[in-house]
Parts: sequence; C-alpha cells; structure tokens
Amino acid sequence: MNSILETKTFNLDNFHKLCEYLAGQDQDLKGILDNHGYPPMWTRENTFETLVHIILEQQVSLASALAALNKLKEKVREITPENILKLTDEEMRACYVSRQKTIYIRGLAEAITNDEINLKELSGMSNDEARKTLVSLKGIGNWTVDVYLMFTLQRTDIFPIGDLAAVNALKRLKQLPPKISREEILEVSEQWKPFRSVASMMLWHYYLSSAKKK
Repeated sequence: MNSILETKTFNLDNFHKLCEYLAGQDQDLKGILDNHGYPPMWTRENTFETLVHIILEQQVSLASALAALNKLKEKVREITPENILKLTDEEMRACYVSRQKTIYIRGLAEAITNDEINLKELSGMSNDEARKTLVSLKGIGNWTVDVYLMFTLQRTDIFPIGDLAAVNALKRLKQLPPKISREEILEVSEQWKPFRSVASMMLWHYYLSSAKKK
C-alpha cells in the first residue's frame, strides 16, 4: 500500500486502483463507484491547443468552449501559436472568441513563440513550479492551471477549488452547508490526499451521472 501512496501521476494502469483506494478510505466515494462505476479518465495532450481549449472553457459551458475551439480549427486547420497570431480581431470574434480571451490566447501564443514558456519543460516541473510559470501569463489563473495539471500532466493531488461542478458535487455528496467557505471545502478535500485529482474526477462523474438521471 505504501507504493501506491507514492504515486505522483495517474495513468491507465493505476487509475482504477487509485479509485478503489479512495473508495476504501471514504464511504461516500465508495457509493459513487457502487452506483455509477468508475469515472472516465479524462486526459488531454500537452499542446498549445489544449491550453487554448482550457482558456476557452473559462466561465462558459463546455459546449460553448468546444464550439469556439472547433470554429478556430475550421479557420486555421491546426491550432498552433503561429497560426493563431495570424488571425485578426475580427477573425477571432467570428470564431466565437471574446475580446478578452483573444488577448489571453495571443499572449500565450507569443510566450511560446518567444521561448518564454516551453510546454515540454512543464511536464518535468513540480506542481508549484508549473503553476508559477503559467500564472505569470495574462489570463491564466489557478483554475486553468488546476485543469492543466490534472488533465494534461495527470498529477494525482489537485483539488480544483474554482470549479463549480466539483465543489457543488462535493457539497451534495457530503451534505455540506450551501454557504460553506472555500477554506472549509479545501479542508474537506484534505482527507483525499495524495489523490485529490482522482477524487475530483469521481466527483465530476457523480455530478454528471446525477444530472443524467433527472
């Protein structure tokens, strides 16, 4: 059991084992597995397109973000920093990208083309180092970094406190007060260390599965 506690990243080989470990520690998470099965192992490639996608997902529905991403793909075929920097404000707006997010995406593209940030190098950094590097860019905050660390770098111990679906699922699962503070929610999530990312995926699975039954 000690070996599993030293796991820093999740993958196809260990994901179900990590879910089972958490279910063995928490009856509420066990209930998710019993009633809904294993959650999908949501992952994304470590590419510029992935970070663009996560930026597009900020404060909008997943469907809206995907529509914008697909529109960008139609426009440039391949979402690369070079191709994005060729687009005008009007062309970005026609792809459903807001003025603010256009600024963020261009800033990211420029940082990559100027070698200010290297996505491959991020995979070798600690969570704190990767976070410090990414939040130095305009428009990339902690929620964006949390999603990147979880889905792209597949780090095991991230709780996305800024994600409403995860937080609301946690409140429902644990029957917590509606106005519970962020600090108190983080304290609840501490019980799932060092696998808070996997617990979060179980929460999302619970949230989505419960929504389907309504």
